[in-house]
Amino acid sequence: MPRVIECVDDTISSLEECCEALTQQGFAPEDEDSLHHAALQLRRLGNDRSFLGDLLIRELAQGHREDDGENSYGPQVIMLKPPGAGDFFMRANIWPSLDEHAMRASGGAAFVYALPHDHNFNFLTLGYFGPGYWSNYYEFDYEDVVGSRGEPVGLRFVERSQLSQGKIQLYRAHIDVHDQEPGEALSVSLNIMHTCGAQGWLDQYSFDLERMKVGRIISNGSSEAFMRIAVGLGSEEACDLALRFGQTHPSDRMRLASWSALASVQTDPAGQDDVWRRAEQAGSLLVAAEASRKRAVLV
Repeated sequence: MPRVIECVDDTISSLEECCEALTQQGFAPEDEDSLHHAALQLRRLGNDRSFLGDLLIRELAQGHREDDGENSYGPQVIMLKPPGAGDFFMRANIWPSLDEHAMRASGGAAFVYALPHDHNFNFLTLGYFGPGYWSNYYEFDYEDVVGSRGEPVGLRFVERSQLSQGKIQLYRAHIDVHDQEPGEALSVSLNIMHTCGAQGWLDQYSFDLERMKVGRIISNGSSEAFMRIAVGLGSEEACDLALRFGQTHPSDRMRLASWSALASVQTDPAGQDDVWRRAEQAGSLLVAAEASRKRAVLV
């Protein structure tokens, strides 16, 4: 389960002070001093009980008049410090209860409820407002998982607990899995997210808890979409690149996307089967498993 960070401090810091302190020292979750420094800054920001409401009121008052493109707002996420320079970004997450209109209108999937998943990054989270969401927590061995759909995975149940107000937790990349459920009332969490250059190529999974299997990879990026579009537009150069990536790219996920793109432009089942047959022999366990599944459907 996520590691609970005990951090007692009554100091109140503004969002600007929190970001400045984190920028000066950085956020390296694997280093204990850095981790506790970040947790301290998150605690001090959480002690300011009015900053988030004040921020939202300012944004609502100004509307689009000063939209500089740096803040990202959605039905759930409020960007407090956008990604950019440094090794972290910050956000607030809104967690509606079952009684909220947003839940009735959009359903739980829009808020990642009932979607068991891990993370491909480390992050600190603080229960800021409300009772907090519930989670059933599991752990697994990332190195033992290829990532193909339906692959058996040894998920180990740890506990069920709530992100209560004031609680700080470290979600560990590729270890902690949680299945989230709404809290009894509207809640908000504050997050410090660790970033690194390799993060975009690290896989994040959803899980089927009933069958104890991998659901799918949920960390697809823009490169995979670009490849599918380029191949779909019919460029010979794009097809050559897809074939090369399918055979040699260091990311298995990118390899799979490349073979998928090549198969998608085949006009008959025999052509698709030929692509997936070659993919099976391309040297990737993930691609081989997915190619075998694709071929079984084509038969």
